[in-house]
Amino acid sequence: MPAPYLRRIWLEPSRIADRAAYPFCLPFLGDDFELSFDRPITIIVGENGTGKSTLLEGIAVLAGYDEAGGGQGYMAVDHSDAIEKMGGELSKALRAGWLPKINNGWFFRAESFFSVARYQDKVNTEVIPGVPMGTPPDYLSHSHGEGFLKFFEDRCKSQGIFIFDEPESALSPARQLEFLRLMRRMEESTICQVVMATHSPVLMAYPGARLLRLTKYGLEPVTVEATDHYKIMREFCDDPAGFVEAVLAGAS
Repeated sequence: MPAPYLRRIWLEPSRIADRAAYPFCLPFLGDDFELSFDRPITIIVGENGTGKSTLLEGIAVLAGYDEAGGGQGYMAVDHSDAIEKMGGELSKALRAGWLPKINNGWFFRAESFFSVARYQDKVNTEVIPGVPMGTPPDYLSHSHGEGFLKFFEDRCKSQGIFIFDEPESALSPARQLEFLRLMRRMEESTICQVVMATHSPVLMAYPGARLLRLTKYGLEPVTVEATDHYKIMREFCDDPAGFVEAVLAGAS
């Protein structure tokens, strides 16, 4: 069947031991929290601290991935202790509806990319389409952005659910355009589902994606032009010097 495979997630309040504990104290996680996926690509935007990363971590754990990044079978990757991981706790109170259940894919986090890539270069046992078995991927010999894109390119040719947490943090504006083209290839394959959180107006403008804004009130449909990210970048592009001067004047 074509994507999307994960059709719905919802919160089951009876599974929450302590409502005052993080992440269940996040305002958007009300007893009626529910998120449906009706398109191959879903993009979530919102300010820092709203819970975007925690939500994606929860979805990743439901899909069988490590909440710090990786895919099926990569739970033992030595991620940095500095990475905040609360998705495991959230996943305990989430339920998921699949059609059908897919166990393939990856959870990409910029913070844990190097540890995952280092593991891949070391074990060198994964079957990657178009790459002879036993050939080291050698992701770490590339720049961060190039290694990131090569990592995406190698893995996003197969059926699966792919979760991206702010991929633009490793990508220049030009590389973000390449990432858009990768997303188009994934969508056209009909076998890839993408759930992504981003601050990049370039990525959130992907045509045909379901764009949702996460606030303390919950998730709501939004247009690119209505996001704060777009409005700020437009003001900056209209008058870079004047914009920066106004920002600095407001800080004094």
